Amino acid sequence: MSADAAAPVRAPEPRRAPEERRPCRDRVLQAFDRALPALGLYAVVRMTGTIAMAAWALWIGKHPRTLLGHLWDGIWYAGIARHGYGLVVPSPTSKGVVFNDLAFFPLFPGLVRALTTVLPITPVTAGLLVSGVSALAAAWGLYAVGEHLYGRRVATALVLLWGLLPHAIVQTMAYTESLMTALAAWALYAVLTGRRLAAGVLALAAGLSRPNGIAVAAAVCTAAALTLWRDPRARTDARLWAGALLAPLGWAGYVLWAGLRSGHGVLGYFEVQRLWGSRFDFGQNAFGFVRHLIVGRDSLAYYATLLILVVALFSLVLLALDRPPAALLVYVLVLVVIAVGGSSYFASKPRFLLPAFPLLLPGALAMARARPRTAALATVALAGLSFFYGTYLLTVARVPM
Repeated sequence: MSADAAAPVRAPEPRRAPEERRPCRDRVLQAFDRALPALGLYAVVRMTGTIAMAAWALWIGKHPRTLLGHLWDGIWYAGIARHGYGLVVPSPTSKGVVFNDLAFFPLFPGLVRALTTVLPITPVTAGLLVSGVSALAAAWGLYAVGEHLYGRRVATALVLLWGLLPHAIVQTMAYTESLMTALAAWALYAVLTGRRLAAGVLALAAGLSRPNGIAVAAAVCTAAALTLWRDPRARTDARLWAGALLAPLGWAGYVLWAGLRSGHGVLGYFEVQRLWGSRFDFGQNAFGFVRHLIVGRDSLAYYATLLILVVALFSLVLLALDRPPAALLVYVLVLVVIAVGGSSYFASKPRFLLPAFPLLLPGALAMARARPRTAALATVALAGLSFFYGTYLLTVARVPM
């Protein structure tokens, strides 16, 4: 037998698909080109909503920039960006409530501080800039997830619906929801496309953005666990393990640091939240407030919040029946549980659900399948509601956002 005959036959190298051979920059540019119409629609609707709010604010003697960039939590973020952590203020109206800036996660004010260091702008302007860029990045991330799962029509509808939520005005405020949504959407896209290490890094960053950022880590770890269960060969995948280990580090690291900084021990962050009047009580406070709305009367914002929560829970059922990827379902479940199960700040619950964009997938599917005229009429109606309610929230309603 010759040496050539004795040598093992090596299988030919598999041909890489054209998509894989293209440089990364080309793939990104092509993906951006596909998403550009949806991003244009998103920019138009959000700009229109912001202009409508600004016009009414000026009419009644309020400054739009202040309403968008230095209101409620925006004041705290600007303060952290200017001076760092350390502000503790007893509530002047509620006995036993203590406001501590350690309740706010560091990524957003850190980015604001970085911008004010390199650019001659104020923290308020920097906060609005971070929020605006994050909102566009989030819209692109939503499009990427929607296109991967259902195609371009559904992806465009998903972005449009997110931009036309009744409380979508928050997306352009100096708040953290847009930043977390951007990181979450791209982390979920990384999970869906098998980029486990990138998913872990993005989940780590999302965990530094908001308290409910832990939902992204839960999604990434769930996807990793399912991969290991279905494919034992994945146990040797270092990227999968690294992504799963990195995912919760941002959230856990800040919670531990804030707890120690607060003087209440390693779990002191939850004591900081409790002193703010915010804790997890399995929805007891929320159900009590709903009962109050039924038997009494209160602000329009609270009734709108109740309606949004009902629609969100209904959408959760529809999403689950559609059997989405496990990572998306776990991500949404964690966000809904945190939002509904948390106590106090009832009017803020829709804002807490802004990153829960997969809840919009059933509506996006319906809109993509509808006749063009029906879809157009629905878009106009949603736009009117969103612009009116966003203006009301910032200029009329006197409820914590």
